[in-house]
Amino acid sequence: MIAYIKGILTNIQDESLILDVHGVGYELICANPFAFQSKLNEEVLINTYQYVREDTLVLYGFKNEDEKYLFKKLISVSGIGPKGALAILASVDIPGFVSAVEREDDKFLTSFPGVGKKTARQIILDLKGKLVMELSISMDQNQDNTPSTDHYNTFAIADAQEALKALGYMDREIKAVIPKLQAMDIQNTDEIIKNALALLMKK
Repeated sequence: MIAYIKGILTNIQDESLILDVHGVGYELICANPFAFQSKLNEEVLINTYQYVREDTLVLYGFKNEDEKYLFKKLISVSGIGPKGALAILASVDIPGFVSAVEREDDKFLTSFPGVGKKTARQIILDLKGKLVMELSISMDQNQDNTPSTDHYNTFAIADAQEALKALGYMDREIKAVIPKLQAMDIQNTDEIIKNALALLMKK
């Protein structure tokens, strides 16, 4: 298995990165390739997972080990494939996701693309108690069960993405500004859309 790849980030596409390693270009499928925008044309080390099936050989890339571990756990859940796992990772706050699994929060889990009530219950059944010990996150045992502002920001950004698509913007354009929108930590969908439009108009 290929655990990581170190090379020059030469290209960022809608769903993948291209890394040049001594003249060989490796394509890595990512949840949000544009999160690596600041590293374009620089040497980077990207954690990878090699997905092998009878007719499939794909390399998936991740920002860190926690994201990679969660991806592996998600694809072990019945009903979730690599595409579904990436859709979750594209907007997930990992501590929030783990907390939701631990408290069996169906409503939170069904907010992710492609996750219905049945799949949410399967996630809880398969992963409860298995994520906290492995992921390098700090889970406050005394925290209440209400989603943090980070979770609301995730939902609001997802809503804003759909609105921007309806306005005619392409996925590539929208994904390119998402990291900046997340950094703004705005909770209101209308405000996120307003800021997104300002960023898109600068391009």
